[in-house]
Amino acid sequence: MDVQALREQFPTLRADEPLTYLDNACVTLRPDSVINAILDYYTKQPACAGRSPHRWGTAVTQMVSRTRRKVGRFIGAQPSGVVFMRNTTEAINQVASGIDWRDGDIVLTSDREHNSNLVPWLQLERRGVIEHRPVPSLPDNSFDIEAFADACADAGERLRLVSLPQVGNLDGVEIPIGEVAAITHDHGARLLVDAAQSVPHMPVDVKKLGCDWLAFSMHKMLGPSGMGILWGSDDALDELEPRTAGGDTVVDASFSGFEFRAGPERFEGGIGNYAGIAGTEAAIDLLSGLDMGEVQLHEQRLNRIIGDGISGIEGIEVIGPQDAAARGGVTDVLVDGCDVHDLAILLDEAGGILVRSGFHCVNSWFNARGLDTGSLRSSLYLYNTEAECRHFVDTFTEIVNAIR
Repeated sequence: MDVQALREQFPTLRADEPLTYLDNACVTLRPDSVINAILDYYTKQPACAGRSPHRWGTAVTQMVSRTRRKVGRFIGAQPSGVVFMRNTTEAINQVASGIDWRDGDIVLTSDREHNSNLVPWLQLERRGVIEHRPVPSLPDNSFDIEAFADACADAGERLRLVSLPQVGNLDGVEIPIGEVAAITHDHGARLLVDAAQSVPHMPVDVKKLGCDWLAFSMHKMLGPSGMGILWGSDDALDELEPRTAGGDTVVDASFSGFEFRAGPERFEGGIGNYAGIAGTEAAIDLLSGLDMGEVQLHEQRLNRIIGDGISGIEGIEVIGPQDAAARGGVTDVLVDGCDVHDLAILLDEAGGILVRSGFHCVNSWFNARGLDTGSLRSSLYLYNTEAECRHFVDTFTEIVNAIR
């Protein structure tokens, strides 16, 4: 993978003095091709898909279908299972609100969930619709497959859904989804995978994972904001009631009833984000030209530089496994004696380094441990370099030592 050639495709990285961007778990940078695709939609064919038969409408309809096929290929799926949504959060909420829940149903998650894969279940639990149970992780945040199997057994016939992140945004830890899927299905339940931190960074094939639904966001993989994907197997999608009905989601409607369309379109109520879909196609095109396995290895190599460089500093505790390879491209640290928000600002002002500070939408993990200060997270992507990682280590070390 030619990182320098890749960097030339990003306007923010072509600046005379580019910043060191290490906040990729939040949102990635966008290349020229994505920006231009969005601009082309608005300036060349700003029409609707699936409605108007004129040349602009036809071009957009073809673009939407083409993008659906490309997204499907990227995750090893048929286009009939690819639903365009605003983000991972909306996709998870579609599943949560679309299932016809039975009294006493149990939903299992991990104990290190992003709020997007926790709050929807807590909402249902508060309304008395389901019971939510978190599965405890091992001390280093690794997934405890034995505890998970025990939790499934304890839930018994009441287990309806397991919803887990393939990779955690708190720590970069990967869950063995294939094993999880086998255990889940043995208990007659469905599996929803939050893939917001996996699809952008590693090879993902839904057939190999064995999940029923998978959700991810394009803004974390070079694409535009406001675009996400919900994939589901045909039978799993058929189980869901659309969350946003109307528009082009129906074949027909009268005062006496209606009939939903077949396929993913029945979940895409209203006018779509066609500019976002155009940008999605460009992002998928770029990533499809890369070896995602090499992207994953590249991030692990870089993460080792950061992890090894700062883990020995007194008062620094790395969240998750100590082996950087087990954290993908994420190094998240608790910092004793420093306010992490001040530290993030100083990294920006002193070194032009952009990182994330706070609770990273995983408030439950911090609250369970009585941690009210948050952490400092660096997260890498395909365009980051060894020089940027060393710059972060040197600047971080200098600032921490100066503050203390």
